[in-house]
Amino acid sequence: MRSTARWLSATMLAACLTGFATPASAQTATLDLLQKLKEKGILSDEEYDALAAREAAAPAAATAATVTTGTPASPQQAAAQALDDKRTVRMTESGIGFEMGGVQLKFSGSVNGFYVHDNGDSGGPGSTVVGGLATVGGNSSSIRNGLLPGFFKVDVTTNQGGWDVGAHFGMYPGINSVTGVGGANSAGSPTALSTAGIDFRQTYLTFSKAQFGEIKIGRDIGLFASEAILNDITLLASGTPAGNVAPSNTTLGRIGIGYIYTDFQPQITYTSPKFGGLQFSAGVFQPLTTIGETEYNDTPGFQGKIVYDYAGGGFGAHVWASGIIQSHDGIAGSPSYTGRAFDVGAKLTAGSASLLGYYYMGTGVGTTGLFILSTDALGRKRDSNGFYVQGTYGIGKLTLGASYGASYLDLADGEVNPTLLDNNSSWVGQVRYGLTSWVTLLGEYTHTRAEAQNNNRATSDALALGAILFF
Repeated sequence: MRSTARWLSATMLAACLTGFATPASAQTATLDLLQKLKEKGILSDEEYDALAAREAAAPAAATAATVTTGTPASPQQAAAQALDDKRTVRMTESGIGFEMGGVQLKFSGSVNGFYVHDNGDSGGPGSTVVGGLATVGGNSSSIRNGLLPGFFKVDVTTNQGGWDVGAHFGMYPGINSVTGVGGANSAGSPTALSTAGIDFRQTYLTFSKAQFGEIKIGRDIGLFASEAILNDITLLASGTPAGNVAPSNTTLGRIGIGYIYTDFQPQITYTSPKFGGLQFSAGVFQPLTTIGETEYNDTPGFQGKIVYDYAGGGFGAHVWASGIIQSHDGIAGSPSYTGRAFDVGAKLTAGSASLLGYYYMGTGVGTTGLFILSTDALGRKRDSNGFYVQGTYGIGKLTLGASYGASYLDLADGEVNPTLLDNNSSWVGQVRYGLTSWVTLLGEYTHTRAEAQNNNRATSDALALGAILFF
């Protein structure tokens, strides 16, 4: 009986306060009063929780009643409610972030680190391969990033005038110290008092409508060969370590050993809506210069991609094709040329198993990175191609993966260059264990082989053990 009396007294007092204030201020005053009554022992914890919950639900109930009865709120009530809604901070429905005043702010990121032991070729005249990616010179151990550096992404999105608009920023810091000469991903500098690099890879805006598609303007991952790296199992680990004795922000993974690195590039790109499982993208890109050459390029680069996704009956398919074309206008005696390439790939899944196949071919695009070793000293184009195959199988939290791939580079017509790279290839075996929804433990073995046009060759073997976290 006494508990009921205290409940009624508190409720009546709250009702009296409500009659002399706006809905927002009344609710605040009521909650403050209920807190005081609990502190003085007039209300028990259970009674306070029940009354506070009822008070918090009151605005929603009032809104629902207005909708049901059709009775409009007064101008003062409507203004107060609009102000409250604008100031209310809500969690986003997914991910880490919040929404306020119709604007969503989301955060995502990743951190990784690996112990990598690289057993490199001892060296000698027969191991010289210009453009080879196998380690030459001896053994080394490091604590380093894998193919991915860390990253921290911030996405700010809202809807204005019927358009979904957004600003996107992606910072990619490494854990290893670098020289800083040539950019954030410069050569490593494992000496005291050195610092890591931060690669600001992503800065772009988007605006889109469901039936229109999306326009992207800024710096982001390219279209050509992007699916190759995004579906590569070494993206989560190390692959070929490259420069392990003085590590920079990243390893190579399969870059240059199965595909050309897509890179993060300035662009204006259009992506269509999905037509069933089909979607395409096309864009104009900052023209990249040939490595080692000076160029004035008067036309941009062009890239495009088509993706098809299917899922049904426990079976899934992800199929893609992409292409790139860019003209190079040489100066100071360097001839002009046009580089072009295309790729195709498919990833098939059935239950916890997957199988992937990928192939690319190009002329005047080079190997490892875009327009690296793409011409000879006289500006004549070199042809290149490559592939990789990959399979994974999951057993509970454990995933087993294996892949083999190679990249090939041909001599230009009339070129004599015996130590130039003929091919880079590697075998990869990987074990992943999902420790939590955020953290994955990894172990990986990679055997890398480089071979020159004159049959010079070098091999190296790398073991990587570590973890990667995504949030």
